[in-house]
Amino acid sequence: MNLRPIVEPSGALDDAQRTRYSRQFLLHGEEGQARVAASRVLVVGAGGLGSPALLYLAAAGVGTIGVIDHDVVDLSNLQRQVIHDSASVGSPKTTSAAAKVKALAPDVDVVEYGERLTEDNAVELLSGYDVVLDGTDNFLTRYLVDAACSELSIPEVWGSILRYCAQISVFWTGGRAESFGVEAPGVCLRDLFPSPPPPGATPSCGEAGVMGSLCGQVGSIMAGEALKLITGVGDSLIGSVLTLDSLTNRYETIPLVGAANRPAPLKGEQLVSACDVSDASQGSVPEANVTEVAVRLARGAKLLDVRDSSERAICAIRPSIHIPLADILADPAAAAKKLPDGDGPVYVYCLGGVRSMKAAKALAAEGVEVVNVTGGLRQWWLYVDQSMPRY
Repeated sequence: MNLRPIVEPSGALDDAQRTRYSRQFLLHGEEGQARVAASRVLVVGAGGLGSPALLYLAAAGVGTIGVIDHDVVDLSNLQRQVIHDSASVGSPKTTSAAAKVKALAPDVDVVEYGERLTEDNAVELLSGYDVVLDGTDNFLTRYLVDAACSELSIPEVWGSILRYCAQISVFWTGGRAESFGVEAPGVCLRDLFPSPPPPGATPSCGEAGVMGSLCGQVGSIMAGEALKLITGVGDSLIGSVLTLDSLTNRYETIPLVGAANRPAPLKGEQLVSACDVSDASQGSVPEANVTEVAVRLARGAKLLDVRDSSERAICAIRPSIHIPLADILADPAAAAKKLPDGDGPVYVYCLGGVRSMKAAKALAAEGVEVVNVTGGLRQWWLYVDQSMPRY
């Protein structure tokens, strides 16, 4: 879909800007570059997708770049989050990203939001931006961004990646979208995902893996989509989803039609419950935190690892039994028989606590006394063994 530019040009560019962006002048002229200089773009997530997007937005001369991320840089991030480096490990991601942006493009204004995006602050944080890029990796935040962009009628460039595959689209709804030529009712995330996937259906990249170079491809395309909206060149991905398969190098564009009767944005406990945020911490299975488990393990408690074999090869809490979640769900009774005899519960862990809860519930139905380890390895790394390899 071809739209007119969504940003009005700023004043005249100086000689340094003309030199720096001379290659872009050949594409969209000085007026187009003045639009880029006047633009305000917000990137939600300074991770695998946000990293390349931030770098290319800065290099293109976007006037103001906001970045939201409450996390800190971890060593395992560096395989794909190229805006960070080894010296940044332990630093807030927004601080690390802002430093790289300023080093690359000193004239760019960077606004850091080192806080978690929530239902209470989403509209306030997104207000005033021309385009929002969503590079987050969980459905709760994706739906929060979608709801805020819909309410504010801000175009949203969305990307998602897992293992070797990715999806990219541009969403825009509301009165401002219609004023720029987007046919009502527009399109949004809820047209692609009317409701969140079932619990456990979409593993994180920490559980399933992700090809780092694919993050670079997708983040670059997302930056390009933002620049196309700003300058009014080319056809936007509004009304379509671009899919990428890096194993076969196949790209496919799938139509996406907005629905007038699309579900309203979920709010409050409905959103939290639908996105399974609390699934790993609620239910009939008792839980224990990692420090408690460490003490009990030293006293001979039984520990069950339900991650995949590839994950266990990287690191594991030992001593522990290993039965992958898939095997437990396929035949809970057989899995229960593999557990060691003896008094006391079996403590069940995974990477983050979601898969272990599913396994614990299946085993509990077979009469096994189980306790879910809250937060799994992610909490173990923080509070018990910081030297353990991470992924």
